[in-house]
Amino acid sequence: MIKIYHNPRCSKSRQGLAILEDSKKEFEIVKYLETIPTKKELTEIIKMLGISPIQLVRKTEKVWKEEFKGKEISDSEIIEAMIQNPKLIERPIVINNKKAVIGRPPENILTII
Repeated sequence: MIKIYHNPRCSKSRQGLAILEDSKKEFEIVKYLETIPTKKELTEIIKMLGISPIQLVRKTEKVWKEEFKGKEISDSEIIEAMIQNPKLIERPIVINNKKAVIGRPPENILTII
């Protein structure tokens, strides 16, 4: 089943959701600000994306700039920062059959559905 990690307040996330709705395929919505992924889940998502944890961080968020920017932190600490501050997780993320993409631009989603 297709899964979208979604933030309804984000325009790109809403556009990604619209792409999934238009596809007529079954999918699950995870509002990740309410249902925060576990460390294991987030680690698996990062592996599926084929990126390093820092590449999933929204570096323009205030909390990142104030608490983490310019500091030497490990991948594990970056993942923990995203769990403690889920606003830091780039969005939307769409997963389908062990493949994942970040929907920026939203058209990226078309590559896996």
